Amino acid sequence: MFKENKSDVLHGILLIVLFSCSAFYIAEFDFVKNLSFSPLIVGIILGMLYANSLRNKLPETWVPGIKFCSKQVLRAGVVLYGFKLTFQQVMAIGLPAITADLIIVTGTILLGIVLGRLLKVDSQTALMTATGSAICGAAAVLGAEPVVKCEAHKTAVAVSTVVIFGTLSMFLYPILYRSGIMTDLDDQAWAVYTGSTLHEVAHVVGAGNAIDAAGGHVADAATITKMIRVMLLAPVLVIMSLFLARTSKNNSADGSKRKITIPWFAFGFLLVIAINSALQAATFIPQEILETSTTFINNFDTFLLTMAMTALGAETSIDKFKQAGAKPFYLAGLLYLWLIFGGYAIAKYIV
Repeated sequence: MFKENKSDVLHGILLIVLFSCSAFYIAEFDFVKNLSFSPLIVGIILGMLYANSLRNKLPETWVPGIKFCSKQVLRAGVVLYGFKLTFQQVMAIGLPAITADLIIVTGTILLGIVLGRLLKVDSQTALMTATGSAICGAAAVLGAEPVVKCEAHKTAVAVSTVVIFGTLSMFLYPILYRSGIMTDLDDQAWAVYTGSTLHEVAHVVGAGNAIDAAGGHVADAATITKMIRVMLLAPVLVIMSLFLARTSKNNSADGSKRKITIPWFAFGFLLVIAINSALQAATFIPQEILETSTTFINNFDTFLLTMAMTALGAETSIDKFKQAGAKPFYLAGLLYLWLIFGGYAIAKYIV
């Protein structure tokens, strides 16, 4: 952001803010709520609509402001996401949930890399798609984007796969619970199964509440299991950065090593979790004040992440989706089958 361009950058940021405010408004519509579409998902849809309609009619000088939202604002949003989590939640759910989450996250990412090569999917798209399926959907894709350093449309493709299969799961899991097909899973196992395999936090909450309405007691434990999975985002990003640096060196013609991208925002994310854990345990702070403050921060963080998603959508045209082709969705579909059947086996034998 140079001084002479500050006004243009501000115009780009204000454009994204306007779209993000609209995303929050639209996300309150009943039919959108029924789909459990968060403002993040609505934001990227609005951004893509802009990219394929008005983008060429607005000044190109606004682009730096849009990119600022997809980079710096994104990192701030990932850091503040830590206020949704506490280490106390990890202790409450126990070792089985932690073990299931570790297996799911590790297995999904590794399987995504292998299947991506077999399907001849672009390596960056495959890694982003696998990360979104493995950890926490759109938020994980956003967190991985600064490390992978891929083009905006690849991020949008990965987010799209999360939206499609995560939404499908939100309706499928309650049906499976009511059908009695998986009778060998008790409510605790169902909670771990749901929290360790569904894509978005919103999907877990939606499916958990639907299962509870059918007589189960799944929602709370499933959400905590999901939050443990979210905590794995930071170590995954560090390992991903080291892996990408090593593979780029092996694949380069001159043997030059790619600079390791240390995702400092990931450590900030863990630090914020620690701060939130300490605050939640502090008995001298009035509970009402703590809840109000945390709610405000979480809402503000959701707005920042919505801005980042909208900015990424604004860089994504239909032509780029066509260029990506159907293979990323085939990959996401195979990962989805792994989550359903592999997650079931893990929940059955570990919980």
